[in-house]
Parts: sequence; C-alpha cells; structure tokens
Amino acid sequence: MADSQALSIIVPFFNEEENVARVHTAIVEAIEPLGLDFEMVFVDDGSHDNTLERATEIARRDPRVRIVRFRRNYGQTAAIAAGIEHATGKILVTMDGDLQNDPRDIGDFLTKMQEGYDIVVGWRYRRKDRLLTRKVPSVMANWLIGKVTGLPIRDNGCSLKAFRSSLIKEIPLYSEMHRFIPAVASMAGPRIAEIRVRHHARQFGESKYGLSRIPKVLLDLAAIKMLAKFASRPLWWFGLFAAPLMVAGVLTLVYSLWKVAFVTGSLPLAAAGTGMLLVMAGLILICGGALGEMVYRLGDVRERSFTRLTRTLWSTGGEA
Repeated sequence: MADSQALSIIVPFFNEEENVARVHTAIVEAIEPLGLDFEMVFVDDGSHDNTLERATEIARRDPRVRIVRFRRNYGQTAAIAAGIEHATGKILVTMDGDLQNDPRDIGDFLTKMQEGYDIVVGWRYRRKDRLLTRKVPSVMANWLIGKVTGLPIRDNGCSLKAFRSSLIKEIPLYSEMHRFIPAVASMAGPRIAEIRVRHHARQFGESKYGLSRIPKVLLDLAAIKMLAKFASRPLWWFGLFAAPLMVAGVLTLVYSLWKVAFVTGSLPLAAAGTGMLLVMAGLILICGGALGEMVYRLGDVRERSFTRLTRTLWSTGGEA
C-alpha cells in the first residue's frame, strides 16, 4: 500500500477527455501552495472517448496521480466509492470532473476540518446551471431530503465534499447514495458543516445528469429513511408491518368461524386459508424482528466490550 498522504482528491470522469488535463492543472495550482502532501485519484467510469488515455499520460508525468479504471459505466456513486477505497489520505475530498467545482475552495474545506468537523459539504450558492432542469429540481430535492432525514443541508447534490478517511471508508455506497453521505453518516454522530463554494458553468463536454435520476433518488431516500429508523429498533418496525396482517388474518378467521356456526355450517376454505396465511405472515415478521433485535443487541454488547478491552490494554500498556 502507498504511503498515507495528508489529502486525497477523488475525481470521477466519464467522457471528459477535454477536462482531464484542465482538472489536473487546477488541482495542482490550488493545492501546491498549501504545502501539503496530496494525491489525486482519477476514476475512469467506463469512458468511451480518450479520457483514460489522457489521464494515464498525466499519471506518467505526475506520480501523485493514481488511476482507477472501470470496464463499463457504473455511475458516479460507484466511481466515488472506488476512489474512496483506493485513496490513502487522512482527509478525502470528492469533486466533479467537469470543472464546475473549483479546487481553490479545497483550502476552505481543510480549514473547516481543522475546527473539528468530520464532514464538510459544499453549497453552490451561485449555481451556474439551467433553471428548470437543474436548479428547480435541486431545490425541491434538497427540501425533501432535509425533511425526511432531519439534516437541513442546502445542497446535497454538490460533489465537492470533504471527509475524514476513518469515517467515510466505513459507509457503504450504492445507487445514487453519494448525495446522501452526510445523512447516512449522521447515524454515527459526526460533526457536519456546510460552506459556500464557487460554481462554474460547464465549458467542455456534455452534462451526464438529468431528470431521469429523480426516481432513483426518491427510492434511495426511502431506503435511507428506513435504515435510519430501522437499524436500532428492528422489532418495532417488523411489528409495525406485522400488525395489519395479523388483524386482517384474525378478522378473516373470525368471519370463517361465524360462517360455520351461524350460516352454512361448513368451513369456507378460501377465507380460512387466507386468514391462516395472513396470521402466519405476521408471526414470521415478528420472529424476524425479534431475531434482528437480538443480533443488534448482541452486536452492541460486543462492540462496547471490545471498546472497554481496547481502553484497558491501552491504559495498561498491553497487560490486561
């Protein structure tokens, strides 16, 4: 493994052959004056143009550049996740590869991190994008995300973010989850800040984002909401889903018994079978919730025991 750097800058590229060299130059000009050891992790997300070739040429000239290559396009979240996995810095910064983010803002992120924050999120307060297809949907999405997650961030979609490596490497990313990193990480109780950043209009290449991402974002938002509420109370949530099934099943069985006793004298098999299936489904959900609760509690006890043991070994110099 490479020596750990103070800073890793992760940039995903997809068909950005005109921007790769410009991004590299902008990062170097912004970071070198700060006097930090840094690396750049360029992730080629299955580009069909000469993005990979141009990034490889840069890496040959600059040993601070590392290349991660995907054989096909997996999307921005997968590219960011791969960059995070391969990064060696103590602080990781993510940014877009289209030069709409400005690397000169990275210094402000590092200053904020020195104040003790674990995540710093960029806010494109003067966004240079189309009003109807980009700005308006973004405003609505950020409002909805804030309401659902309880984390009032103005610009979840801004790719320019900074993270402590020890935190971000433990967060699983998939689908469109890169925009929800602060919300997912908030379950671990980090300190999160938001700062204003520059935003430039795209000069080269074509935008890869559009309204087609809205369904994915909504589904991921629902998944995060469930994860945040479900993680520590699985029995409660399983019971919530089981309750209507149990009620419907019991009512159906009561109806079946009423038919036997007062109407036809014979058991309505369809209704009775449906009632039994509903009750059994409810019982299975409750058992699953109980099992999840047991797993969570045992994991919590083991984690606390491990933490106490680690502190004991540390304080006694290795003799427990």
